[in-house]
Amino acid sequence: MTPQSSVSPGSVDRPVVHPVDERLPALRTATSGLQHVAAMYAGVVAPPLIVGAAVGLTGAELTFLTGACLFTAGLATFLQTLGVGRIGARLPFVNGVTFAGVAPMTAIAAATDDKRDALPVIFGAVIVAGLLGFLAAPVFCKAVRFFPPVVTGTVITLIGVSLLPVAFGWAQGPDPAAHDYGSTTNLGLAAATLATVLLLRRFAHGFVKQIAVLLGLVAGTLMAIPLGVTDFGPVADAGLVGFPTPFHFGAPRFQLAAIVSMCVVMVVSMTESTADMLALGEIVERPADERTIAAGLRADTLGSALSPVFNGFMCSAFAQNIGLVAMTRIRSRYVVAAGGGFLVLMGLCPAAASLIAVVPRPVLGGAGIVLFGSVAASGIQTLARAGLDRDDNLLIVAVSLAVGIVPITAPGFYHAFPQTARIVLDSGISTGALTAVLLNLVFHHVGAGSDAAEATHPMEAGEEITGANRAPATP
Repeated sequence: MTPQSSVSPGSVDRPVVHPVDERLPALRTATSGLQHVAAMYAGVVAPPLIVGAAVGLTGAELTFLTGACLFTAGLATFLQTLGVGRIGARLPFVNGVTFAGVAPMTAIAAATDDKRDALPVIFGAVIVAGLLGFLAAPVFCKAVRFFPPVVTGTVITLIGVSLLPVAFGWAQGPDPAAHDYGSTTNLGLAAATLATVLLLRRFAHGFVKQIAVLLGLVAGTLMAIPLGVTDFGPVADAGLVGFPTPFHFGAPRFQLAAIVSMCVVMVVSMTESTADMLALGEIVERPADERTIAAGLRADTLGSALSPVFNGFMCSAFAQNIGLVAMTRIRSRYVVAAGGGFLVLMGLCPAAASLIAVVPRPVLGGAGIVLFGSVAASGIQTLARAGLDRDDNLLIVAVSLAVGIVPITAPGFYHAFPQTARIVLDSGISTGALTAVLLNLVFHHVGAGSDAAEATHPMEAGEEITGANRAPATP
């Protein structure tokens, strides 16, 4: 039987193109793609800023690292939207640097004696974690039942809580040894930036509301100029055209403890990407089946493995862009691919990447309170659906959060352990995630009393969008 056509009688029947595969006019594609970039920009540039500061990069090096992360986010988005063979979900799915890896990467930096070796160690760990994740993708999409909301919610909460001290440090200033560190000027700038973001989120509408964090950073930087806090040196020194030289910071180094830490992050990232693909599939009316999820996870993990080659970090789905698709109803994957193109171009223009280096640290601190606090709130939102009225789930969350918060509240707690072990132990994300996974196995999957069938998981129909990357751009 010939499918019914929506065209009028007498017209020529044409194949019906699904909105996901629709090619929009060039101008609409470009403007809608830029909107996706605006929605995710703050979330992409924050991780290199945090990690770059932790390893002691100069302003020029920080600009290079930021540009590299923009460039690799664009490449990962291409993989996800356009696809190559069995790689890529071919949905309007944005990829970028995941917040989940920030705390473990700063822990790796803290445990490395020579800070110049920290980035090569991080890059080596991300490469291995990405390749292992790529091989595990077809199996992982069948094993997500071991990562229900009680686990993912705990981990996402820990991600936000672990990053909040970074925002507080930024709010005080760039240098703890400086005379103005923690001054009323610095704290006032942070508070003014925070207030700007909150006011925009409360009273603005549409696109302006969507990019409230970005506008807050601009407003805070403008307020800092008359105070003499803003440094335009990085922009003056940056060229218009550049390329992220492969392994610019040195050849990757492979340390077991660092690899274990980033593999934990990869598991968390793959779990969230699975949930995001299911949510996006429902929004665009092309449900994500097991094959689509496996292809999407391959794009995530391959993008992560390739990213360090060009000096970028682990990539994962940006769920705030899923919200943008739902809001605008523009479902074309080519629009998101255009956004990926803009990210690549920004990564190839050091002057564009250097703009974020102009933003004073106190201004970043004010925005960071919103960014990182929203990540923690997203985790709490997930935990609210995790069945905490059951004693076993409550115990899993209580113990996992306690273990994960140890490195934050008692930084020297594991000082007697070997340095390599501390790379994992000093990361609240890693220790909390491992604890949550193991306790979930014990209480829900092991023994005669196993009640795994009752436990909800990210693939359950109707699961809301959650994730470590959701909140940063849409607090």
